[in-house]
Amino acid sequence: MNDREHHAVYVISVFAEIAGVHPQTLRNYERSGLLSPQRTSGGSRRFSEADLAALRRIQDLTNEGVNLEGVKRIMKLEGEVARLHEEATTRTHEAQSSLAETHRQYRRDLVPIQNTIAVFLDSRRRSRGGAK
Repeated sequence: MNDREHHAVYVISVFAEIAGVHPQTLRNYERSGLLSPQRTSGGSRRFSEADLAALRRIQDLTNEGVNLEGVKRIMKLEGEVARLHEEATTRTHEAQSSLAETHRQYRRDLVPIQNTIAVFLDSRRRSRGGAK
């Protein structure tokens, strides 16, 4: 999500109306740890588009019959899966970059064979020559 989606702009009454829930429901979700709205310096709640997405997920899960504790666990696991997926993607990109750099290094270190002079000595001739 981008910064705009996390920019908290909605007061609780407007957010509740947009979401189609009672403000008390939002307070309950906050108390249970399902929502974490930002607070102004005066302590008022401010909700963002990311909060709206989280609320939609809560609604989907509760409509499927999941209780709030189950919703909390599912959302925590979904967050962990998303974090791990992002980490795996980052590590994959790092590995690909490292591999590409290694291949670039090989190209710098290897000398084309047509530009080299190779001297081959017959080991039998050398040993006989050294004995004479």
